[in-house]
Amino acid sequence: MIGKTISHYKILDKLGEGGMGVVYMAEDTKLERKVALKFLPTQYTSDLEIVERFKREAKAAASLNHPNIITVHEVGEHEGQTFIAMEYVKGESLRDRIKQQLAPNESIELISQVCDGLSKAHKADIVHRDIKPENIMIDEDGRVRILDFGLAKLKNVSKLTQTATTLGTLNYISPEQLQGLEVDARSDIWSVGVVLYEMITGQLPFRAEYEAAISYSILNEEPEPLARYKTGVSDELQRIVDKALRKDVNTRYQSAAGVLADLKSLQRVTPAGTRVGAIKTNGRVSLWRNQAVWYGGVAGIFVLALIALFRFLPLESGSLNNKSIAVLPFVNLSPDPENEYFSDGITEDIITQLSKIGKFKVISRTSVMRYKRREQNLRKIGKELDVATILEGSVRHAGGKVRIVAQLIDVENDTHLWADSYDGDTKDIFAIQSEVAIKIAAALKAKLSPAEKARIEKKPTENFEAYNLYLKGRYFRNKRTEDGMKSAIMFFEQAIEKDPSYALAYAGLADTYLLLFIWDFRPSKEVISVAKEAAHKALEIDGSLAEAHTSLAAIMYWGEWDWSRAEIAFQRAIQLNPSYATTHHWYAIYLLDMGRSAEAIAEILRARKLDPLSLIINTEVGLIYYYTRQYDEAIEQIQKALEMDPNFLPAHKWLSRIYDKIGWNREAVARHTQALMLAGEISEDEADELELSYESSGKRGVKLYWLDKLLREPEYSCHHSIRIAEIHADLGQNDEAFHWLNKAYEKRDSELTALKVEPKWDSLRSDLRFTELLRKVGLEK
Repeated sequence: MIGKTISHYKILDKLGEGGMGVVYMAEDTKLERKVALKFLPTQYTSDLEIVERFKREAKAAASLNHPNIITVHEVGEHEGQTFIAMEYVKGESLRDRIKQQLAPNESIELISQVCDGLSKAHKADIVHRDIKPENIMIDEDGRVRILDFGLAKLKNVSKLTQTATTLGTLNYISPEQLQGLEVDARSDIWSVGVVLYEMITGQLPFRAEYEAAISYSILNEEPEPLARYKTGVSDELQRIVDKALRKDVNTRYQSAAGVLADLKSLQRVTPAGTRVGAIKTNGRVSLWRNQAVWYGGVAGIFVLALIALFRFLPLESGSLNNKSIAVLPFVNLSPDPENEYFSDGITEDIITQLSKIGKFKVISRTSVMRYKRREQNLRKIGKELDVATILEGSVRHAGGKVRIVAQLIDVENDTHLWADSYDGDTKDIFAIQSEVAIKIAAALKAKLSPAEKARIEKKPTENFEAYNLYLKGRYFRNKRTEDGMKSAIMFFEQAIEKDPSYALAYAGLADTYLLLFIWDFRPSKEVISVAKEAAHKALEIDGSLAEAHTSLAAIMYWGEWDWSRAEIAFQRAIQLNPSYATTHHWYAIYLLDMGRSAEAIAEILRARKLDPLSLIINTEVGLIYYYTRQYDEAIEQIQKALEMDPNFLPAHKWLSRIYDKIGWNREAVARHTQALMLAGEISEDEADELELSYESSGKRGVKLYWLDKLLREPEYSCHHSIRIAEIHADLGQNDEAFHWLNKAYEKRDSELTALKVEPKWDSLRSDLRFTELLRKVGLEK
């Protein structure tokens, strides 16, 4: 094969050969780059099932976009042979690296990258099923790539007939895979545990001379402790390996993200600069392993201390706005993953409280949470978020005692502006808050005004159990899934039961019901009245809650079409908390729908400045340009959002709409199909049917196909009627379009708020029926 040209690939050298293919290095003569070509062995080309599995490898890998997963360029055929063209990685396999006797910390770093890549695959319902050192490459920069998804089992793909031992390499497969049972992501976690064991010790945990003996060992025996082969390995690293290799799948790690979190905890750097690693120091493990349940009041220590700190700290250094700050996710030092809600809650509370100080630019939660569990180059983060200072910290609670550590860093000079630690009892946590605040204010030679002191000392609730439930509610609400919203409602209601005067719990409940409506999980009639009641209750208790004013504004806007009162509520929320990005974001969309485009653009840019990494805000910057008919700018902005997350559904949705408007029909169909698949609304077969409709009948064929599908199926979303109206308008069928627009009006479809500016309706605007509809919605007098 060397020297031959296959399609537009010139084969240069043979890289390797395995049971599922021969791999060559080749030159892509069109794009002038090196690629790896993988050919199915000739003896298998007559087996349709194997050919299908080989193609499925390409489909599985190509659907994933992640720095730790190999990039697939295309799948093709040449003279009856199927091949995959993929990224060529110059480096070495993990098998070769293991031969060099890896240090534990190096093993942790490499396997962490493997977990990061697998987490992405598992979220896409793809299980690798053949994780082993040969399928992990390390490039010259130390970046890991996972190869060979040839054994991957995709959702909705029928099971193969081969036995379990042929679907994976025996030494690395899980007990359930060995027994031929149904496998999921936890099977890959077992394989990761085997690989990590081998990286640390140079030995396989389950080995024997015969296959039957290996199988018996996997099913019945426990591996030797790591310390037998490697001295100085920490107890914590042993615990991680043991948990990954638990034979009971229900007690094993449940996600690759869980493994990654624990591995990263072994590599943290303390404020004093000491690396907390995988190796014991003086016979002790340098890692807190507190299993105790934290009390809700811990977050208050940080909040109060930081309000005092940032209100009075004279920040003089840095070329950026010296009163700009990002609060990075606080570290949860407990190994119990169920405490994750608490560390997230601490971070969010700090952001919320600091945002109330009008002179500060405080980056929103959405953006800072993207740095969770990531190696932190603070200067780079400061540049990405456009802030002069970064706050980071950690919390530990044990035996009724609390220890907190926090540090403020000047990102330009990488210097500490302030750092301290505090210890105290948890029996009177709010008293500790006041003490910490006063100590910090005194250290900074600052004097609190009576109003500021009263605001700082105001207790959100007297009930610590209610506070814990509230934090759990926020944690699940932030997942933005329907199940997450249901859990959030349950926890907020429980918090209210514990403390009926807890304003923040009512505000959280209002937000959650509102999001059920905004994210199209529930129609407005089911949730708007409940959300409004909760928002009013929150404001009755505490009229200064900007979040509750924002929720009330959104309810009046999207749910009730009460335009004037909605604007008053938006403006009141901004007055109370100028750094709350969500208010600026939603107010921008409101201004746009009112036809005030210049104000809308200014407002959405303010939102993006406060939340620069928010996918939805970056996407809706493009949406505003689309509504104002600035299509080139709209495409550019939305593509920036897709650079951050290539699978972000709303970005594909809006790009499809823009492409359709400017006549890029093929691109519009491709984006629309991708959006529907990401949303789970169509299958791969239906996507193929859409493609065939376009090939045979063009844009009109796709419109008719989708119209027929919508008319035959029950209403699948709150926007069912308006989707049908859009298609009729595109097809020039105005009578039908108005029929369905009026049905959307009867259902109070929230998308009708954009009726005045949406380009989709331009073909209807000269019709008197459109003017009448604008009047009924309240957008025209």
